[in-house]
Amino acid sequence: MSDSIRIDEQDHVRGAHDAKVTLVEYGDFQCPYCARAHAALSELMQQHGDRVALVYRHLPLADLHPLAAPAAEAAEAAGAQGKFWEMHDALFEHQDTLDEDTLPVLAANLGLDARRFAGDIEDGKHGARIGAQADGARALGARGTPTFFINGERYHGDSDHASLASALKKALDEH
Repeated sequence: MSDSIRIDEQDHVRGAHDAKVTLVEYGDFQCPYCARAHAALSELMQQHGDRVALVYRHLPLADLHPLAAPAAEAAEAAGAQGKFWEMHDALFEHQDTLDEDTLPVLAANLGLDARRFAGDIEDGKHGARIGAQADGARALGARGTPTFFINGERYHGDSDHASLASALKKALDEH
């Protein structure tokens, strides 16, 4: 497994760090394919419990999705307050209505410190982390979103529920 695919202390992990299967997603909060994968992954994470760990890393495609980078900043700003996954889910749930004005509303709905959240975004506090994750994704050959790695191996299938379920089952069966 490539070192860039291993879970590190800065990763946002949903599930157990010692899960049998680690699924790393490089995603973009404005990407419709990532939204479809989000719905499938939410269901699959519930089904598999602690046997699967989901790691989300940023690959904002700013040339296609102008709010991808600000949404990634919002997710990281929420993460700094312990609410990354809640913001992650909210961004996908509100993808159709996402704009710059939506981000502070989502933060308020999550009970975040509004001043700290706004300051983190204005300062671009998490930009280097987001950029490093995007650079890492490109170094691994990711050009679009979502791009998945299952236990360190690049996944080339579809991002629908059935395809991801099959890939996870295969990985679980191998362990």
